[in-house]
Amino acid sequence: MDSKRIAVLVGSLRKESFNRKMANALAALAPASLKLEIVEIGGLPLYNQDLDDNPPAAWAEFRNRIAKADGVLFVTPEYNRSIPGVLKNALDVASRPYGKSAWDGKPGAVMSVSPGALGGFGANHHLRQALVFLNVPTLQQPEAYVGNAAGLFDEKGGLANDAIREFATKFIHAYADWVGRNAAGRA
Repeated sequence: MDSKRIAVLVGSLRKESFNRKMANALAALAPASLKLEIVEIGGLPLYNQDLDDNPPAAWAEFRNRIAKADGVLFVTPEYNRSIPGVLKNALDVASRPYGKSAWDGKPGAVMSVSPGALGGFGANHHLRQALVFLNVPTLQQPEAYVGNAAGLFDEKGGLANDAIREFATKFIHAYADWVGRNAAGRA
């Protein structure tokens, strides 16, 4: 069986981002049925409908990478009770021009990671609202609001304790099952 290609979007651009560390940990914990690859979003020019007829090369490449993926995994912090602007821009870029969304029907999952106690609850739910419109069937359980992130990683960026490792493993395996059920309907 071929592995399903999963585009991973990290909502933080920070070099030592807890979210990037978590995305890397999820990739390491993923079952063989998934191949996770981070798709960078920091260099995408801001979406502007005036450019749809002649899109920037970065938009075209990004849209193509999302279109070729079998699923999408979002790992994001919360900024001001919502998703970071860079992530919203990525959603917009790959959903346009209208009617040609690269997101359409791809099985998705959301994990929010935050140094705060709420674990990015607001960002997680705002992102889920957008994914409903974009027709991304999104994993419902387990919900993944990871708080107090500063204490979850070791000096090498790996998961520092068994509890978070166990939860991350449960999450990525549930997502693999979700992708298997939903990607099959897309073939």
